[in-house]
Amino acid sequence: MLITHDTRCALDAVVDLVNTAPEDETADGLADVPSLADFVRRNDISDVGVLSEHDLAAVRSVRSRFAGVFAAEDPRVAASLINELVAAAGTTPRLTDHDGYDWHVHYFAPGASVADHLAADCGMALAFFVVAGEQERLRRCEAPDCRRAFVDLSRNRSRRYCDSRTCGNRLHVAAYRARRKEAAG
Repeated sequence: MLITHDTRCALDAVVDLVNTAPEDETADGLADVPSLADFVRRNDISDVGVLSEHDLAAVRSVRSRFAGVFAAEDPRVAASLINELVAAAGTTPRLTDHDGYDWHVHYFAPGASVADHLAADCGMALAFFVVAGEQERLRRCEAPDCRRAFVDLSRNRSRRYCDSRTCGNRLHVAAYRARRKEAAG
């Protein structure tokens, strides 16, 4: 599956967005307008203007619908959620080259809110996975104490953890120690 630079950026942004949602007792990664501004800077989202409480509420709403896409086991459910997001954003595909990037497609209308920007661009990035029959690549970490979202871009669709250096390594070390303890007996 060919993933262009702009699609990869949108995938990174949607994963980051979904992962800002509070899990259990963790803090909301989009607790206030400054944290939304940090998210926008971190993901290099252009053309968003001055952010407000209204933007924060709208982005949180979009975030919860994207979380539903990652939770959907049926492609029809994922497609329906993506269709709703993209339609509500009022997509207006247009070619652009900015900030040193070659030509790419923006799906949001000029002057769109940050929520519509995310719904359109990230929704289309996820749509490409559903269309390609690759929805199972939209995953949640399998570590018992972590449910972070990620997109499995491995060649053989075998990635199980959001980060192999943290969650994956932690579980492998725990399994090793359990085997050693059992062997010592």
